[in-house]
Amino acid sequence: MGTVERLKTDDAAHRFFVGTYTLPIRFGTGQILEGKGKGIYRIALDEENGVLYMEGVCENIDNPSYLALAPDRRHLYAVNELKEYQGHAGGSVSAFRIDGNSLCLLNTLPTRGTDPCHVAVDASGQNLYVANFMSGSIAAYGLNEDGSLQKMHGFFQHEGSGPHERRQTGPHAHSVILTPDGRLALAPDLGTDRLMAYRVGNGGRLEPDDSRGRSLPPGSGPRYCAFSADGRFCYLINELACSVTVFDCDGDLYMRPIQTIASVPDQPENDDNLCAHLALTPDGRFLYSSNRGHNSISAFRVEMDGRLTFLGNQSCGGKTPRHFCIVPSGRYLLCANQDSDSIVCFSVCGDGRLEYRTKLHVPTPVCVLAER
Repeated sequence: MGTVERLKTDDAAHRFFVGTYTLPIRFGTGQILEGKGKGIYRIALDEENGVLYMEGVCENIDNPSYLALAPDRRHLYAVNELKEYQGHAGGSVSAFRIDGNSLCLLNTLPTRGTDPCHVAVDASGQNLYVANFMSGSIAAYGLNEDGSLQKMHGFFQHEGSGPHERRQTGPHAHSVILTPDGRLALAPDLGTDRLMAYRVGNGGRLEPDDSRGRSLPPGSGPRYCAFSADGRFCYLINELACSVTVFDCDGDLYMRPIQTIASVPDQPENDDNLCAHLALTPDGRFLYSSNRGHNSISAFRVEMDGRLTFLGNQSCGGKTPRHFCIVPSGRYLLCANQDSDSIVCFSVCGDGRLEYRTKLHVPTPVCVLAER
């Protein structure tokens, strides 16, 4: 990994990996984006002043769009968001060892589905899960002691469709989220308006559990979810409906919906906004969601009963806020603006508001991931 610019002081630095598009990609919306990235970037944030610095880039990786770290923080995984890999329909997933400022490629395996868009590693660091967006499937792999990928040990093809004439003609698995206790994996499927559920068995193997899955209102387009630290509440972002649904996960009525709240309350019906990501602050007091089209980040206060109170929208400082990351200290939020080639840093204020701090040029960023 070649160094572009070094952080002037390492004493108060947070470091991040940024996944990018490096090749042209066609989205479900029909948009074709020319990927301008060179691979997986490494950036740093000075905790004291909120300034971002470029440190380097690991090149020659095809569309490493979404990233995940192993629990040991010594191995990094990236989906290669492709429609064809080694002459066959589908994308791939790659494993890397983190060697100081460099990434060492361990191996790459096919995902058996097109446009893989999300990857997750379980708490044991022994299993990895991928969501294939365009073809609507999920895949599961074991991990070797050296962090490399084992042969796929599970594959599940979703079925169905939804009412949206362009975005829901078939299944579109968007992510795989493990519950805090590690016993269940949830896979929001944008194309079928379904939150799919899988029991996690021995060796990380998955088994469908329809009793734990949930259907969303037609046209919702569920995309991604996050749990409160205690596992009591689950927050699901709906890309097409531009909303967040809150589930109470306590007792026998597991995943009971208790609230759905708009991400942009005053959004016109014909607006082209699409929600993307959500995340809770480390202390669980606030939740944020990103809005592509509206180009903003929505702020919510988390109430004692798990429900959300809308606080306001903050401009993302660019265009198409695809993903964002809240630093471990909770002091800053870093937003990846895909179509304006930037990572923007915001301060997280005590009342939940966001304040713009600084911006760093990174071409077609898709995912920003804290190294620690």
